[in-house]
Amino acid sequence: MKNLYIVRHGIAVEHGTSGIPDDMRPLTAKGEKRMRQIGRAISKLELQLDRIVTSPLPRARATAEILADALDSRDRLEIADVLRSGTSAVSIQRWLRERDEDRLMIVGHNPELSDLVPLLVLGRTQPLFCDLKKGGIAALACAGGADRFEINWIAPPRVIRGLAGCDGTESD
Repeated sequence: MKNLYIVRHGIAVEHGTSGIPDDMRPLTAKGEKRMRQIGRAISKLELQLDRIVTSPLPRARATAEILADALDSRDRLEIADVLRSGTSAVSIQRWLRERDEDRLMIVGHNPELSDLVPLLVLGRTQPLFCDLKKGGIAALACAGGADRFEINWIAPPRVIRGLAGCDGTESD
């Protein structure tokens, strides 16, 4: 793998919302809107992804579908249980070793994804230097070997939306 894009799902219904189990929480309307803005922004980067792989949980799956549509990559969308909330960063790292794509985007959950970044860069989950916000992206590049990556960039959602000219005040 040459390039890995790690994306945390967009803004979802709050944890503990009555009548909605955690594994079923969807994106909010605001979360959908912001992810469409992020999708427009990253489409300008011309990432040329081989695959987008997402957690099966609704909030991550909807995020991945929005991004796949923006990147004209719906046919490259895949669901993987390993990206489900609660899977360790180490398990995700092991799974990544088996992937053969050059340019892969994964969509999932915290704290696992924020732990994954230092694990791939430093070989350990601490110190935590990347706390991906909802809709945030970390772009990594292979630094030699299946487990070593370097950071190309890490961007919070506000910065990414800014690439699309979205300052958070306009309508979608």
